[in-house]
Order: sequence, then C-alpha cells, then structure tokens
Amino acid sequence: MGTWYEIAKYPNWFQKKCSGNVKADYSLMNDGRVRVVNRCQTTESTLSEAIGEARQIGASTSPKLEVRFAPAWLSFLPFVWGDYWVVELDDDYQLVAVSEPDRDYLWILSRTPEVDPVSYNTLLTRLRQKGFDLKKLEVTKQD
Repeated sequence: MGTWYEIAKYPNWFQKKCSGNVKADYSLMNDGRVRVVNRCQTTESTLSEAIGEARQIGASTSPKLEVRFAPAWLSFLPFVWGDYWVVELDDDYQLVAVSEPDRDYLWILSRTPEVDPVSYNTLLTRLRQKGFDLKKLEVTKQD
C-alpha cells in the first residue's frame, strides 16, 4: 500500500500521453480489494489520472494481482482484468518490478522518486537473469 513512483517501464500504448512524474497510490478498501490511482504529467503539462481496482489472486502471500480500470459494472467480465504480478521486490520493500506472464509489460517502481543506483542495478541484474529484455526499458522523467 502507499505511494510508488515509476522509475522505468516498457513503453506501452496506455501511457503514451505521460511525459513524466508517474506515480501510483494504492489503498486497501473495506472488502479487501485495493484502490489504485495512477497519475502522470502529460505532454501538455496537465495531470492525467486513472482510477482502478486490484484484487489479489491466490493466497494472502501471493504476488499476483489482477487490475482493472474499466467501470465497476463491467468487472464481471474477465477480459477487463489485467495481470499485475510482482516479479521482484528488494529486501527493504523500497524497489519493485511488476510484469505479467507474457512479459509484454514491465514497470520498476520505488517508494521514492530517486533510487539508489546500487539497488537499481541489483534489481536490473535479477530481471536480466529472469529473461527480461532490459534494452526495452524506458527511464521515467522525474522533476
């Protein structure tokens, strides 16, 4: 839970309008699901916001979530939920990598807008060992 700052990502179509300062706020709802609020600065220097919901898949210790940004009344449809899996998490719970089974998407998130270079490189090494193509990573601009 809390705020996570995007440090890098694989470019994707739904973040094309974002030019930087990307962050996500996660908060636990009464029903056990997680409220997700993604924000970014757009290329027009405005703030873009997407509000969604996440649900955990499997046991309470499972790193697998499903996330949707479609309206709640569509939540019964399986295709509105996307896989959002924590594939790496540092020991201090400060740096995380999130992807999905096909590895088409990858986000590196941090508790702070700036990351310790040693921790970041350690995370990148572990991602490379898992077969992620780090050449596709795009560093997120922070102001």
